[in-house]
Amino acid sequence: MTGSAKAAFIGLGVMGYPMAGHLAARGYDMTVYNRTAEKTKRWAGDHKGATAATPAKAAAGADFIFTCVGNDDDLRSVVLGETGALAGMKPGAVLIDHTTTSAMVARELYEDAKSRGLAFLDAPVSGGQAGAENGQLTVMAGGDEEVFARARPAMEAYGKAVTLMGPSGAGQLTKMVNQICIAGLVQGLSEGMNFAQHAGLDGDLVLDVISKGAAQSWQMENRGRTMLKGEFDFGFAVDWMRKDLGICLEEAENNGARLPVTALVDQFYKHVQARGGSRYDTSSLMMLLSQE
Repeated sequence: MTGSAKAAFIGLGVMGYPMAGHLAARGYDMTVYNRTAEKTKRWAGDHKGATAATPAKAAAGADFIFTCVGNDDDLRSVVLGETGALAGMKPGAVLIDHTTTSAMVARELYEDAKSRGLAFLDAPVSGGQAGAENGQLTVMAGGDEEVFARARPAMEAYGKAVTLMGPSGAGQLTKMVNQICIAGLVQGLSEGMNFAQHAGLDGDLVLDVISKGAAQSWQMENRGRTMLKGEFDFGFAVDWMRKDLGICLEEAENNGARLPVTALVDQFYKHVQARGGSRYDTSSLMMLLSQE
Protein backbone atom coordinates (compact mmCIF):
# COMPACT_ATOMS: atom_id res chain seq x y z
CA MET A 1 0.00 0.00 0.00
CA THR A 2 3.06 2.26 0.17
CA GLY A 3 2.59 5.25 -2.10
CA SER A 4 -1.18 4.96 -2.28
CA ALA A 5 -2.44 4.50 1.27
CA LYS A 6 -3.84 7.39 3.28
CA ALA A 7 -2.44 7.84 6.77
CA ALA A 8 -2.92 10.19 9.69
CA PHE A 9 -0.47 11.01 12.47
CA ILE A 10 -1.73 12.42 15.76
CA GLY A 11 0.90 13.87 18.10
CA LEU A 12 3.88 15.70 16.61
CA GLY A 13 6.30 15.70 19.53
CA VAL A 14 10.01 14.93 19.34
CA MET A 15 9.14 11.38 18.26
CA GLY A 16 5.96 11.83 16.24
CA TYR A 17 7.20 14.73 14.11
CA PRO A 18 10.02 12.78 12.40
CA MET A 19 8.02 9.52 12.34
CA ALA A 20 5.25 11.24 10.38
CA GLY A 21 7.93 12.67 8.13
CA HIS A 22 9.24 9.21 7.29
CA LEU A 23 5.74 8.10 6.32
CA ALA A 24 5.39 11.11 4.04
CA ALA A 25 8.77 10.33 2.48
CA ARG A 26 7.54 6.80 1.74
CA GLY A 27 4.67 8.28 -0.26
CA TYR A 28 1.81 7.94 2.19
CA ASP A 29 -0.94 10.52 1.72
CA MET A 30 -0.56 12.20 5.13
CA THR A 31 -2.84 14.26 7.35
CA VAL A 32 -1.50 15.38 10.73
CA TYR A 33 -2.98 16.69 13.96
CA ASN A 34 -1.29 18.17 17.01
CA ARG A 35 -2.74 19.88 20.05
CA THR A 36 -0.58 22.90 19.19
CA ALA A 37 -1.75 24.01 15.75
CA GLU A 38 1.50 25.83 14.99
CA LYS A 39 3.34 22.54 14.99
CA THR A 40 0.99 21.00 12.42
CA LYS A 41 1.55 23.99 10.16
CA ARG A 42 5.31 23.70 10.55
CA TRP A 43 5.17 19.97 9.78
CA ALA A 44 3.09 20.63 6.65
CA GLY A 45 5.69 23.17 5.59
CA ASP A 46 8.51 20.67 6.06
CA HIS A 47 6.72 17.71 4.47
CA LYS A 48 4.03 16.97 1.94
CA GLY A 49 0.71 16.59 3.74
CA ALA A 50 -2.45 18.16 5.10
CA THR A 51 -3.45 19.34 8.56
CA ALA A 52 -6.67 18.75 10.50
CA ALA A 53 -8.43 20.60 13.31
CA THR A 54 -9.36 17.46 15.30
CA PRO A 55 -8.16 13.86 15.57
CA ALA A 56 -11.45 12.68 14.06
CA LYS A 57 -10.97 14.86 10.99
CA ALA A 58 -7.37 13.71 10.65
CA ALA A 59 -8.50 10.07 10.77
CA ALA A 60 -11.32 10.47 8.25
CA GLY A 61 -10.67 8.28 5.22
CA ALA A 62 -7.27 7.09 6.44
CA ASP A 63 -6.17 3.47 6.18
CA PHE A 64 -3.71 3.83 9.05
CA ILE A 65 -3.94 6.24 11.98
CA PHE A 66 -0.89 6.67 14.20
CA THR A 67 -0.84 8.20 17.67
CA CYS A 68 2.18 9.23 19.73
CA VAL A 69 1.26 11.32 22.75
CA GLY A 70 2.19 11.56 26.44
CA ASN A 71 0.32 9.10 28.64
CA ASP A 72 -2.91 7.12 29.14
CA ASP A 73 -5.06 10.21 29.62
CA ASP A 74 -3.53 12.00 26.62
CA LEU A 75 -4.18 8.93 24.49
CA ARG A 76 -7.81 8.67 25.56
CA SER A 77 -8.29 12.38 24.83
CA VAL A 78 -7.23 12.03 21.18
CA VAL A 79 -8.85 8.64 20.54
CA LEU A 80 -12.20 8.72 22.34
CA GLY A 81 -15.20 11.06 22.17
CA GLU A 82 -16.88 12.90 19.32
CA THR A 83 -13.65 14.51 18.12
CA GLY A 84 -11.44 11.48 18.82
CA ALA A 85 -9.76 9.38 16.14
CA LEU A 86 -12.10 6.39 16.52
CA ALA A 87 -15.10 8.60 15.67
CA GLY A 88 -13.60 9.54 12.33
CA MET A 89 -12.16 6.19 11.21
CA LYS A 90 -13.60 4.26 8.30
CA PRO A 91 -14.49 0.54 8.70
CA GLY A 92 -11.41 -1.69 8.66
CA ALA A 93 -8.95 1.13 9.37
CA VAL A 94 -6.09 0.45 11.78
CA LEU A 95 -5.18 2.64 14.76
CA ILE A 96 -1.52 2.16 15.71
CA ASP A 97 -0.53 3.67 19.04
CA HIS A 98 3.15 4.43 19.65
CA THR A 99 2.63 6.05 23.06
CA THR A 100 4.16 4.31 26.07
CA THR A 101 1.07 3.55 28.14
CA SER A 102 -0.33 0.95 30.51
CA ALA A 103 -1.31 -2.42 29.11
CA MET A 104 -4.77 -1.77 30.55
CA VAL A 105 -5.51 1.19 28.27
CA ALA A 106 -4.14 -0.73 25.28
CA ARG A 107 -6.58 -3.59 25.89
CA GLU A 108 -9.38 -1.11 26.55
CA LEU A 109 -8.88 0.64 23.21
CA TYR A 110 -8.44 -2.67 21.39
CA GLU A 111 -11.89 -3.78 22.54
CA ASP A 112 -13.43 -0.40 21.79
CA ALA A 113 -12.01 -0.39 18.27
CA LYS A 114 -13.08 -3.98 17.64
CA SER A 115 -16.67 -3.18 18.68
CA ARG A 116 -16.74 -0.50 15.97
CA GLY A 117 -15.36 -2.72 13.19
CA LEU A 118 -11.94 -1.10 13.53
CA ALA A 119 -8.50 -2.45 14.43
CA PHE A 120 -5.97 -1.42 17.09
CA LEU A 121 -2.31 -2.16 17.74
CA ASP A 122 -0.34 -1.07 20.80
CA ALA A 123 3.13 -0.44 19.40
CA PRO A 124 5.47 1.47 21.73
CA VAL A 125 8.94 2.23 20.43
CA SER A 126 12.51 2.34 21.68
CA GLY A 127 15.43 4.24 20.23
CA GLY A 128 14.77 7.79 21.36
CA GLN A 129 14.66 10.98 19.33
CA ALA A 130 17.71 9.99 17.30
CA GLY A 131 16.09 6.68 16.39
CA ALA A 132 12.94 8.48 15.28
CA GLU A 133 14.86 11.01 13.20
CA ASN A 134 17.02 8.34 11.55
CA GLY A 135 14.19 5.86 11.00
CA GLN A 136 15.91 3.32 13.24
CA LEU A 137 13.33 2.66 15.95
CA THR A 138 12.53 -0.69 17.54
CA VAL A 139 8.77 -1.26 17.47
CA MET A 140 7.19 -3.81 19.82
CA ALA A 141 3.55 -4.48 18.95
CA GLY A 142 0.56 -6.14 20.53
CA GLY A 143 -2.58 -7.15 18.67
CA ASP A 144 -3.95 -9.47 15.99
CA GLU A 145 -1.57 -11.12 13.51
CA GLU A 146 -3.57 -10.15 10.42
CA VAL A 147 -3.77 -6.51 11.50
CA PHE A 148 -0.05 -6.44 12.28
CA ALA A 149 0.75 -7.88 8.84
CA ARG A 150 -1.21 -5.09 7.19
CA ALA A 151 0.36 -2.35 9.29
CA ARG A 152 3.94 -3.60 9.36
CA PRO A 153 5.07 -2.04 6.05
CA ALA A 154 3.93 1.37 7.29
CA MET A 155 5.77 1.01 10.60
CA GLU A 156 8.90 -0.02 8.72
CA ALA A 157 9.06 3.53 7.38
CA TYR A 158 10.70 4.47 10.70
CA GLY A 159 11.39 1.11 12.35
CA LYS A 160 14.52 -1.00 11.85
CA ALA A 161 12.92 -3.84 13.85
CA VAL A 162 9.13 -4.23 13.91
CA THR A 163 7.94 -7.26 15.88
CA LEU A 164 4.59 -8.64 16.99
CA MET A 165 5.04 -9.63 20.64
CA GLY A 166 1.63 -11.21 21.25
CA PRO A 167 -2.01 -10.22 21.77
CA SER A 168 -3.27 -6.79 22.76
CA GLY A 169 -1.17 -5.31 25.56
CA ALA A 170 1.93 -7.39 24.77
CA GLY A 171 3.63 -4.45 23.10
CA GLN A 172 3.25 -2.28 26.18
CA LEU A 173 4.39 -5.08 28.47
CA THR A 174 7.51 -5.54 26.36
CA LYS A 175 8.22 -1.80 26.55
CA MET A 176 7.98 -2.11 30.34
CA VAL A 177 10.68 -4.79 30.25
CA ASN A 178 12.78 -2.42 28.13
CA GLN A 179 12.45 0.43 30.65
CA ILE A 180 13.11 -1.85 33.65
CA CYS A 181 16.36 -3.00 32.03
CA ILE A 182 17.43 0.54 31.16
CA ALA A 183 16.80 1.82 34.69
CA GLY A 184 19.16 -0.63 36.34
CA LEU A 185 21.71 -0.33 33.54
CA VAL A 186 21.96 3.47 33.73
CA GLN A 187 22.41 3.35 37.49
CA GLY A 188 25.20 0.79 37.10
CA LEU A 189 26.87 2.87 34.39
CA SER A 190 26.62 5.99 36.59
CA GLU A 191 28.26 4.21 39.50
CA GLY A 192 30.98 2.79 37.25
CA MET A 193 31.85 6.17 35.72
CA ASN A 194 31.79 7.85 39.13
CA PHE A 195 34.08 5.13 40.51
CA ALA A 196 36.50 5.61 37.59
CA GLN A 197 36.72 9.32 38.33
CA HIS A 198 37.32 8.79 42.04
CA ALA A 199 39.98 6.18 41.23
CA GLY A 200 41.89 8.69 39.13
CA LEU A 201 41.38 6.77 35.87
CA ASP A 202 41.03 8.25 32.41
CA GLY A 203 37.28 7.85 31.99
CA ASP A 204 37.35 8.02 28.19
CA LEU A 205 40.03 5.34 28.07
CA VAL A 206 38.02 3.19 30.48
CA LEU A 207 35.02 3.46 28.16
CA ASP A 208 37.15 2.58 25.13
CA VAL A 209 38.32 -0.60 26.85
CA ILE A 210 35.24 -1.92 28.64
CA SER A 211 32.90 -1.14 25.75
CA LYS A 212 34.70 -3.89 23.84
CA GLY A 213 33.75 -6.48 26.45
CA ALA A 214 30.77 -7.81 28.37
CA ALA A 215 29.89 -4.39 29.86
CA GLN A 216 29.04 -2.93 26.44
CA SER A 217 25.60 -1.40 26.00
CA TRP A 218 23.75 1.26 24.01
CA GLN A 219 23.78 3.47 27.07
CA MET A 220 27.54 3.13 27.44
CA GLU A 221 28.18 3.87 23.77
CA ASN A 222 25.79 6.83 23.59
CA ARG A 223 25.84 8.31 27.09
CA GLY A 224 29.11 7.32 28.79
CA ARG A 225 31.20 10.27 27.58
CA THR A 226 28.52 12.90 28.19
CA MET A 227 28.08 11.52 31.71
CA LEU A 228 31.80 12.00 32.35
CA LYS A 229 31.44 15.62 31.18
CA GLY A 230 28.35 16.23 33.31
CA GLU A 231 26.23 17.01 30.24
CA PHE A 232 22.57 16.10 30.63
CA ASP A 233 20.54 18.81 28.86
CA PHE A 234 19.30 16.57 26.04
CA GLY A 235 17.76 13.17 25.37
CA PHE A 236 14.98 11.17 27.06
CA ALA A 237 13.72 13.30 29.94
CA VAL A 238 13.65 12.19 33.56
CA ASP A 239 9.96 13.17 33.75
CA TRP A 240 9.18 10.71 30.95
CA MET A 241 11.24 7.95 32.53
CA ARG A 242 9.46 8.37 35.87
CA LYS A 243 6.14 8.14 34.05
CA ASP A 244 7.29 4.90 32.40
CA LEU A 245 8.69 3.41 35.60
CA GLY A 246 5.44 4.24 37.37
CA ILE A 247 3.62 2.15 34.77
CA CYS A 248 6.11 -0.70 35.31
CA LEU A 249 5.72 -0.63 39.07
CA GLU A 250 1.92 -0.53 38.85
CA GLU A 251 1.88 -3.50 36.47
CA ALA A 252 4.24 -5.39 38.79
CA GLU A 253 1.77 -4.88 41.63
CA ASN A 254 -0.84 -6.60 39.47
CA ASN A 255 1.24 -9.52 38.20
CA GLY A 256 3.34 -10.18 41.30
CA ALA A 257 6.75 -9.41 39.78
CA ARG A 258 9.36 -8.04 42.17
CA LEU A 259 11.17 -4.89 40.99
CA PRO A 260 13.37 -3.77 43.91
CA VAL A 261 16.07 -2.11 41.79
CA THR A 262 13.50 -0.41 39.55
CA ALA A 263 11.71 1.02 42.58
CA LEU A 264 15.02 2.29 43.98
CA VAL A 265 16.10 3.91 40.70
CA ASP A 266 12.67 5.53 40.39
CA GLN A 267 13.35 7.24 43.72
CA PHE A 268 16.79 8.32 42.52
CA TYR A 269 15.09 9.99 39.55
CA LYS A 270 12.75 11.69 42.02
CA HIS A 271 15.83 13.25 43.62
CA VAL A 272 17.07 14.40 40.20
CA GLN A 273 13.71 16.10 39.67
CA ALA A 274 14.03 17.81 43.06
CA ARG A 275 17.39 19.20 41.94
CA GLY A 276 15.82 20.78 38.88
CA GLY A 277 16.59 17.97 36.47
CA SER A 278 13.08 17.11 35.30
CA ARG A 279 14.00 17.66 31.65
CA TYR A 280 17.52 16.23 31.89
CA ASP A 281 18.44 13.03 30.08
CA THR A 282 18.02 9.83 32.07
CA SER A 283 21.81 9.55 32.33
CA SER A 284 21.60 12.39 34.87
CA LEU A 285 21.54 9.75 37.63
CA MET A 286 25.27 10.50 37.62
CA MET A 287 24.44 13.89 39.22
CA LEU A 288 23.45 12.22 42.47
CA LEU A 289 26.88 10.58 42.78
CA SER A 290 29.03 13.55 41.79
CA GLN A 291 27.25 16.18 43.93
CA GLU A 292 26.88 16.52 47.67
